Amino acid sequence: MQSTEEIARSGHVIPWNKGKLIEPKPPLQTKHVWAIRSKPLMEGRTRELAMFNLAIDSKLRGCDLVKLRIEDVAPHGLAIDRAIVRQQKTGHPVKFELTEQTRDAVDAYLKSRRAEARGFLFPSRRHPDAPMTTRQYARLTKEWVSGIGLDASFFGTHSLRRTKATLIYRRTGNLRAVQLLLGHTKIESTVRYLGIEVDDALAMAEQVDV
Repeated sequence: MQSTEEIARSGHVIPWNKGKLIEPKPPLQTKHVWAIRSKPLMEGRTRELAMFNLAIDSKLRGCDLVKLRIEDVAPHGLAIDRAIVRQQKTGHPVKFELTEQTRDAVDAYLKSRRAEARGFLFPSRRHPDAPMTTRQYARLTKEWVSGIGLDASFFGTHSLRRTKATLIYRRTGNLRAVQLLLGHTKIESTVRYLGIEVDDALAMAEQVDV
């Protein structure tokens, strides 16, 4: 077995989380979503509001969210109520809904940009022909979370991806629907992602009084 120094000399990169148990980032609560949403709404930060709303509605991974193109969500100049994109991780298409408030946020953002119906929806400020980086998106997420008094170290971009999916499962119990919405190829991935085994066990335990 190679030592750390031997692996480093060979040019192989050691994943930072190799051998570590990493806790999944928790989803946001509904009150957190509204608290975060209210700040850019009141301050006229149309770009951030559109991105946050889309992150919640689309349930996309960060790598897919930042690479959304205008034509994906507003092919004719106005936001549509349903969109479809191909996931970078799996190569499979996934559909998502845009609620009325998300459509309004996207329309306001595009109007402020005076953007044509092409190109990246959230371009890099330094390189307009390239999308925002996932690192920048993660930094924004931490700012949103810390801005409402939460500990940003406990949350991440996956918190936004998990938020609506978790609410849908808790309200419907329909695991297959959540699997489709998240774009998972295996139902086991959805079970692990939502942590529903633990949640369901606790819910059942709370209903038993001895």
